[in-house]
Amino acid sequence: MTIELGYCTNVHAGADLDQTCAHLQQHATAVKRLVSPQAPLGIGLWLSAPAADALRRGARLEQFQDWLQAAGLVPFTLNGFPYGDFHQPVVKHRVYRPTWCERARLDYTRDLIAIQHQLLPAGREGSISTLPLLWGRPAPSASDLERCAENLAAVAEHLDRLQQETGRLIYVCLEPEPGCALQRSADVVQFFQRFLLPGRDERRLRRHIRVCHDVCHAAVMFEDQADAVERYVAAGIGIGKVQVSSAVALNLDELAAEDRRPAWEQLGGFREDRYLHQTCVRSAAGLEPAFFEDLPLALQTVPPGGTLQGQWRVHFHVPIYVARCGRLSTTQSDIGACLHALQRCPEQPHFEIETYAWTVLPEPLRQATLAEGIAAEIRWFRALLSGTLPAVAEPAARHATGIGK
Repeated sequence: MTIELGYCTNVHAGADLDQTCAHLQQHATAVKRLVSPQAPLGIGLWLSAPAADALRRGARLEQFQDWLQAAGLVPFTLNGFPYGDFHQPVVKHRVYRPTWCERARLDYTRDLIAIQHQLLPAGREGSISTLPLLWGRPAPSASDLERCAENLAAVAEHLDRLQQETGRLIYVCLEPEPGCALQRSADVVQFFQRFLLPGRDERRLRRHIRVCHDVCHAAVMFEDQADAVERYVAAGIGIGKVQVSSAVALNLDELAAEDRRPAWEQLGGFREDRYLHQTCVRSAAGLEPAFFEDLPLALQTVPPGGTLQGQWRVHFHVPIYVARCGRLSTTQSDIGACLHALQRCPEQPHFEIETYAWTVLPEPLRQATLAEGIAAEIRWFRALLSGTLPAVAEPAARHATGIGK
């Protein structure tokens, strides 16, 4: 399988353009030296709204384009989800603002479209992932969803005009996420059918508004990867981008009684203050999992000495080469399941490895440098694609047994 593959640079701080450029210079070029020294390296470029605004002024965009070309970095996909500082001390729910109800989200996305069009080599398609409309609690009203549809339709019209005038195809991809207005594939299909498509140019919308399927997000929701892909295909909704990611998992029911409490305590070691770690707990196979907005809220439901049972899945992106860490496991196997299911898609999506949580990972899961960790992920995924995965996991997985002890 020949695919467009990159890693998402939202793992690097980038509150403004100077910071973005400095971190790309420090980390992205180091990753390229490790995994692609003789050929260009794809990246999923993240630009905060202030960085995107600065790029559009004066000669900064041309200078940035020249630097990327010289460095051998190709931003074939952009991450347009985080609008502001994604590395401030506390992000949590802030990452979902502004919503697709708001003009600021539309303007930011238009800035990203203009930037990607300028940066991409001629003849290359571009994808931009974006948030799944808005946070879903409380549930959005029909008028909220219609406003989101209006703004997305405006984006599609803008992209259609760009393609007609320049030949450049770019698509914006909604990224379902636990707890949001769109958290499963069925939510996306319903939004398209009830709000986005009726009364509008269906051809234009289907071409330019697609889905970003995040493997971790589906796994956290206990959504089967093949079911999600097949639902999109059946509804005629394109998967423009796949974020290759893996979640923390704990199946207490398969552990010996004496191992359950230590495993649950190890899971508590993934509590941290920056990001929201939505958690789903399924008490038995086939039942709807209980949803918690953040891991600490889920942990609080178990009283001291209380019964430990069920399957826990946590929206905490861990290195994709890690299958187990101590008594915990991951949803790594869902990555292979997703790849298999994608063979039924009529078009090849872009692939972006998105482990943005390196800086908040428990210490045993980290590599010596950020670049080495990202490079290890790229090597693992390449091996998965080629069927040459090594029998021994990457070093960080081998010694990741002390978390929470």
